[in-house]
Amino acid sequence: MWVIDLKENSPPVDVALAKFEIELERAIFNKETAVKVLHGYGSHGKGGIILNEIRTLLSKMKKEKKIKDFFFGDKWNIFENQKLILKDKTLADDEDLNKNNPGITIVVLN
Repeated sequence: MWVIDLKENSPPVDVALAKFEIELERAIFNKETAVKVLHGYGSHGKGGIILNEIRTLLSKMKKEKKIKDFFFGDKWNIFENQKLILKDKTLADDEDLNKNNPGITIVVLN
């Protein structure tokens, strides 16, 4: 699975969003099935700024049909995502699968 790490070096929000958009375009170009975005969950358990901005951007991208769907790490499990995992069996090897990780978001590409 293509991974976009937005936690590395704790970038400012604008830099993280730019990196996300560039990496997402690369994943789409490479015909990836899904992308895992590592954004963390914020230091006080309320959700960080990058997390909130990424999810807002993903909602917009879904409405514009630039991505198929997205869901939060607590939904990244084999039971709720059987069809996606059967489509790309390599996703079953993801270390965050079934871990209920709120610091990630899975983006399903078209």
